[in-house]
Amino acid sequence: MTSYAFAIEPGFRLELTPYRMTPTGWPHELRLKAAIITDIHACEPWMSAARIRAIAEVAVALRPDVIFLLGDFSGGHAVLTRPVQPEAWGEALSILSAPLGVFAVLGNHDWLHGPLPGMPADGAEGVRRGLRLAGARLLENQAVRLEKDGRPFWIVGLGDQIAGPTGMGGVDDLPGSLAQVTDDAPILLLAHEPQIFRRTPPRVSLTLSGHTHGGQINIPYAQRRFRREFDDLVYGHIVQDERHILISAGLGTSHAPIRFLRPPEIVELTLGGAADARV
Repeated sequence: MTSYAFAIEPGFRLELTPYRMTPTGWPHELRLKAAIITDIHACEPWMSAARIRAIAEVAVALRPDVIFLLGDFSGGHAVLTRPVQPEAWGEALSILSAPLGVFAVLGNHDWLHGPLPGMPADGAEGVRRGLRLAGARLLENQAVRLEKDGRPFWIVGLGDQIAGPTGMGGVDDLPGSLAQVTDDAPILLLAHEPQIFRRTPPRVSLTLSGHTHGGQINIPYAQRRFRREFDDLVYGHIVQDERHILISAGLGTSHAPIRFLRPPEIVELTLGGAADARV
């Protein structure tokens, strides 16, 4: 079990998790397919540049309309590991391509330290450089209007809620970000941490998040820790008061290079045109 949790599941397994849904406020006629990648936590040997490239190849093979990168590109632990620099993981992700584009937000690890914990923070400039190499558009409290088959929708990318230039307090601005939306087209909110969902108005059709790693270690004792911190916002498609959030388990690890019964995943999300279902 130890070998599986420290080596096989975090280092070799990869699941494709499909969701199909038509959340509140999303037109049934607007069919959108998205590939979601989050919490890469690039580091050797668990999440090498070669493995990141292989993951990107899987995402592109899905032929999505749009690709979302939900933060935490920097390594999450320094246990028996070596850094993967932004230039390396940026080049590995550079094959990502979709008709409507590739959009990204930053995570807390991208602000708090360099490529690995203990390395000096640089105000997330290294990660921004890596995302430019990847060809991704970084959204920091910004809204972008897109169209699919002549039907408009908005992508709103939120600044990180935990870390920032001072390492405290976060840089998120939900009201300011939503104020940039100028019509009644549906909104997808990209937010690394799911806590923002408690303040997200019904105007947002769906919030997409990572950060929790789906619990990372899916056994009762470890899950209690995540339940204390995130309550019921740990993993999967959650609906509260007709508001929807989808939380991915992500790819990498933090604190320790271990996953148990929560393997790395790419999310394939299909919106509209189908009844709500998790395949």
